[in-house]
Amino acid sequence: MNIRQFILFMMILLLAGCRQGNRHADGITPNMVVPSAQQIAYQQMELVGFIHFSINTFTGKEWGYGDESPSLFNPSGLDAGQWARVARDAGMKELILTAKHHDGFCLWPSQYTDHCIRNSPYKGGNGDIVREFVDSCREYGLKVGLYLSPWDRYHKDYGKPEYIDHYRKQLIELLTQYGDINEIWFDGANGGSGYYGGADENRKIDPATYYGWDSTFRLVKSLQPGISIFSDAGPDIRWVGNEHGHAGDPFWSTIDRDKLIIGRSDQAYLNTGDPEGRDWIIGQCDVSIRPGWFYHEEEDSLVKTPDELYDIYLKSVGRNAVLLLNIPPDRRGLIHERDISSLKAFRELLDLTFATDLAKGATVTASNTRGGKKGFSPQGLVDDEPLTWWAADDTVGQAVIMLDPGREMTFDIIMLSEPVEYGQRISRFRIETRAEEGWIPAFEGTTIGYKRLVRIPAVTTSRFRLVILEANNTPALSRIGLFRSAGN
Repeated sequence: MNIRQFILFMMILLLAGCRQGNRHADGITPNMVVPSAQQIAYQQMELVGFIHFSINTFTGKEWGYGDESPSLFNPSGLDAGQWARVARDAGMKELILTAKHHDGFCLWPSQYTDHCIRNSPYKGGNGDIVREFVDSCREYGLKVGLYLSPWDRYHKDYGKPEYIDHYRKQLIELLTQYGDINEIWFDGANGGSGYYGGADENRKIDPATYYGWDSTFRLVKSLQPGISIFSDAGPDIRWVGNEHGHAGDPFWSTIDRDKLIIGRSDQAYLNTGDPEGRDWIIGQCDVSIRPGWFYHEEEDSLVKTPDELYDIYLKSVGRNAVLLLNIPPDRRGLIHERDISSLKAFRELLDLTFATDLAKGATVTASNTRGGKKGFSPQGLVDDEPLTWWAADDTVGQAVIMLDPGREMTFDIIMLSEPVEYGQRISRFRIETRAEEGWIPAFEGTTIGYKRLVRIPAVTTSRFRLVILEANNTPALSRIGLFRSAGN
């Protein structure tokens, strides 16, 4: 953990401590399952980038077989600094690099395989793209993530116990030679046809037992105590069951790890979570800006538009998850100009949309406020003070919160947030706007969590209200915001 991460971690602990102090003073009870300070810090990043770049970039494949010659890997103008600048300018807070994909080709000179950058023409065999990547991320203020595919279609021992020793040795290389790593990414693809050292055969494994994940997780945490681990089963961050960038509705951060197997989990369960779940695992929505995960020239005309990326953002970050957006470098080793153009316009769309919160300055009232205390005034929902928020009495499971801005306002995005250090509590709500004939329902939703962004047809009204219909504990909210999408 570097000094910036340490300071952020301590600030989160202090913030949680302040709110815990309120809890002790007035009896607010957290849920049985709550996030760690590290998980809260992770979710606050909201937007993370993925860099898929490897031998597949030069073969046109998505999943290589492991029989590709390292001589094919020869980017003409690789600039990891460009990757980091593009990610930073798009608002990403972290980049994850595919250090090794399923084909087994390693972007660092691993001492445990010859199928690596050392045997490529890149920099005369003296290159280390993992090193270039981590140095560039740090130069541009990004956290660093690495992806090491558990499946290796090149290695002769894949499917045997000997491969697990090999895999962990490569993990040790990555987690001891490149400084602080914020995230390690394990996916569930495993077993099938491959080169396997020349065997050219099909190998199947039992994903529940073969990898010995619990031991691997302990190894990772021993090497990098501050790291977050992603997989189907967490333990810190989980897949949401699809590669479209969409979290479910409802979407609970709570889930039961006992029901999850990496590579063989119920995708519908991952996509909704579990209100009775015993574990808090942040949802991460992965999607590529292109149809494929690696760059293919024929997809240059198929880059997702800014509006498509905006919609994905609302269905990921806006549903209590983190968006992981893949931006694959081309054969030059650069993010393509079309991708950059779309990302730039996407960032502008977000910045313009959320620049002005129409709820600021509104008078806020609630049907119930905890003990009538000033510290829980609903007015805290529209101020800029992170320690002020609203909560109801313990005996209250439903509540109505009304905003009166004293003027007409036009909006189509509603932002809602819970103080998640106390858990995810609200399970059903309704949004209503005032018209001449009375209160008109505009939206009915389920979960809120860290952040909920509700998109409705643009409405002009002088009053807005949120009706909390169900909650698993005392209802509590930390923010209500009203916004107008740019261009609407």
